[in-house]
Amino acid sequence: MSSSSTLASEISQAQTEALSAIAGALDAAGLRSVQAELAGKKSALTVLRSQLGKIQDAEERKSAGQAIHACAQTIEAAIGERMALLLAGERAQQVASEAMDLSEFVTAKRRGSTHIVTQATQRLEDVFIGLGFQVAEGPEVETDFYNFEALNMPKTHPARSEFDTMFIEPASADQEPNSVLLRTHTSPVQIRVMQSWKPPIYAVMPGRVFRRDTPDATHMPVFHQIEGIVVDKGITFAHLAGIIEAFTKAFFGNEFTSRLRPSFFPFTEPSAEFDIRRANGAWIELGGCGMMHPNVLRAGGIDPDEYTGFAFGFGIDRMAKERHNVEDIREMYTNDLRFLRQFS
Repeated sequence: MSSSSTLASEISQAQTEALSAIAGALDAAGLRSVQAELAGKKSALTVLRSQLGKIQDAEERKSAGQAIHACAQTIEAAIGERMALLLAGERAQQVASEAMDLSEFVTAKRRGSTHIVTQATQRLEDVFIGLGFQVAEGPEVETDFYNFEALNMPKTHPARSEFDTMFIEPASADQEPNSVLLRTHTSPVQIRVMQSWKPPIYAVMPGRVFRRDTPDATHMPVFHQIEGIVVDKGITFAHLAGIIEAFTKAFFGNEFTSRLRPSFFPFTEPSAEFDIRRANGAWIELGGCGMMHPNVLRAGGIDPDEYTGFAFGFGIDRMAKERHNVEDIREMYTNDLRFLRQFS
């Protein structure tokens, strides 16, 4: 560093070599290696910085420091631009390599379609997600606790007689009889959700349920339900009525409305049945609802003095039946392609 011209030449050379190395990096990993070398103790700029103290003239030393700083900024900017370009290229390459050719599914003749009940389930989930709910699932093989006792139905409760339950034989001799069963409703999932989620809880739980029903035009031994629960501070019956009305209009259309009628369920108090009114003025019973009983909240690990909640549920099969004007619910499960192709 005997002269300012020599210094300027060394800085220029260091910058040129650095920019050349940056431009020569073929990928992000290579550029990171170049960046580390340029910031290392043996790099040209680091060496130049270490020699600033040898310059006697204060103004010349200041000018040299500014030149080195400007060079470092130029290099840093070049690294940033080159890194952004390389990362964008690598991302594009990854997207291209992982892309799937779905043209055959668009152009080829369709060989199947979603079942009418699956269509209804997916549409219900979409509607409730739009209303701020999350989707939860639970096991189809349940214990007596989750299916009955946690829902305020102990073994002596008369409401149990309304459920034609399919029990599973004990796996061992020491297991209590009739303690394991195929769930009769999706309500057990609400207990599992409350036990594992922290309030506020806004969830819907679709799924398959089982009862010893004789198949007819409106009943099947295996059918589908969807249950919804809200647990939060300050929840009232008015919120329940509002959600039911919002759901009715979102799913069926603005020309439909809903109403609540007093009823009884052991897991809610007060309880209600809710109906929807068609555009022609006819009312259709859809499901049950009510404010969650304090015992149910306790079974889910929720303090009823701090939180309140409501629950509602209805049959998905019935929703599909009403939506598509299917006269006999058994038609949906006969696998008759003439019937199923109407909804593909």
